[in-house]
Amino acid sequence: MKSLAILLLVLTLWGVGLATFGQRVAESTPAPEPPMADGIVALTGVSSERIEAATRLLELGKAKRLLISGVNRQVRPAELRSVTRGAGRAYDCCVDLGFAAEDTQGNARETAEWARKHGFRSLIVVTSDYHMPRSLLELHAVLPEAALQPYPVATDTLAARGWWRRSGDARRMVYEYSKYLLILAREAVRGLGGQETEPTGAVKPA
Repeated sequence: MKSLAILLLVLTLWGVGLATFGQRVAESTPAPEPPMADGIVALTGVSSERIEAATRLLELGKAKRLLISGVNRQVRPAELRSVTRGAGRAYDCCVDLGFAAEDTQGNARETAEWARKHGFRSLIVVTSDYHMPRSLLELHAVLPEAALQPYPVATDTLAARGWWRRSGDARRMVYEYSKYLLILAREAVRGLGGQETEPTGAVKPA
């Protein structure tokens, strides 16, 4: 009975945490205009909305350069340029393409290398709303010296706050929340081991 009670308590806490996570994701967009930063990073996904949003911020002068991280190696620069809706000179002079990343952790490593190469200490992070919490954790882990400003791109079905009613959205949210908890646990273990994981002056992850 005691073990069953513990299991029920764990499941209840997990469920409450998932509901809170989902609510925060749903309420994170539309994102406010971010303050100026040294650079912008867009983490690629299945749609072009993240790239379009990041390019718009670059055109508005929100940062000096833009990194599009996780670009498919088979995509040509000219093809990627076509989805930025004619960013013109901003694209030609100030957009870098990263082809090394294959997952979120890879995005973080690619971004950290790019930011340090350019001496950037502040970044605007552009990715989907449901992906933002995990992305910020991964970026904080490898780039603790940089201040991160989230710019989440809305996912329409999640923004409607009824994600639990649709199996696809529910699976996606459960996946993201579970991965988020795993990364939190990983960083907690690293912290106990004496490794620095919390960046000075950075925005805390959602």
